[in-house]
Amino acid sequence: MTLARGDVWVRAEDTSVVGAMRKAAADLAAAAGFSRVRTEETSIAVTEAVSNLVKHAQEGVVLIRAHPGSPAMIEFVAIDRGPGMSSFPRALSDGYSTSGTLGIGLGAISRMASGYDVYSLPGRGTVLTMHFSAAEEMRVPPRASGLSRPIGEEEVCGDSFAVADRGTTVTLVLCDGLGHGHAAAEASREAVRIFAGTPDLAPTEILERVHHGLGHTRGGAIAIARVGAESVTYAGLGNVAGWIVHDDSRQGMISLPGIVGHQGRRFRQYEYPLPPGATVVMHSDGLTSRWNPATMPGLFAHGAAVISATLLREAGSRRDDACVVSLKAAR
Repeated sequence: MTLARGDVWVRAEDTSVVGAMRKAAADLAAAAGFSRVRTEETSIAVTEAVSNLVKHAQEGVVLIRAHPGSPAMIEFVAIDRGPGMSSFPRALSDGYSTSGTLGIGLGAISRMASGYDVYSLPGRGTVLTMHFSAAEEMRVPPRASGLSRPIGEEEVCGDSFAVADRGTTVTLVLCDGLGHGHAAAEASREAVRIFAGTPDLAPTEILERVHHGLGHTRGGAIAIARVGAESVTYAGLGNVAGWIVHDDSRQGMISLPGIVGHQGRRFRQYEYPLPPGATVVMHSDGLTSRWNPATMPGLFAHGAAVISATLLREAGSRRDDACVVSLKAAR
């Protein structure tokens, strides 16, 4: 069981960010038990990525944290809005640097990271994710990953998510606390705390327990998805969007009207077929539901972290808390 912590995004606006992110990477690596050499490799890769972002990105932001799918992993996410890369293979060449910083290029970064993923569109920006671990067998990140971002300059996000991976099934929960700020965060975090104690129940049973447990809070909207090898079982109350994306098309999943903790007299779950290689996406109404996979060519061939980060950039609003979680089905 992994509970999401509040994500702390840092604007990549000046060179002071580079040192701060390098230190954060070293501290997280030490906490995860990395060797001295592995800690240094992690710090160098993060330094190069952030340096490039500071030099050339537009509206660049970075996040570094313990991976939401495994506390033994470190995850790095960088998002910008331009100029994008037209020659990704060149960027993988040793000695090539998009900014003239360390000059080690993405090729060297790819060898230092346990895994990385890049999605870039010329004129629209780049999303880079990297993860680092001490163990060789942890080169592949978990299938699910999510991100949250608070409204405006708020310090806390009123939306939360959690992931319970049981091997044959993965259960996702996303809760959008009513309003924003600390009271909204209290409601959404209480929802995922209750979920943590009941992750193996049917989605409707989890929903009912969360509903009864949030009566002392503001309440909010919630959705729960149980993802198996060939199907998704989904239950939702309120305005959380759930989608199955496949071959540049998407299918919406049904949430019933209501406010978890306050208004909701019936709970239903629905089952949907899950095509091989499809992506399950859930997000709060801090992301518009009008996004179209056809306008982001090739995105859904990427991993869950890049998908979540790109949707946050493309569909997220700065006028509301935003949260998105994605899961890749097996092929």
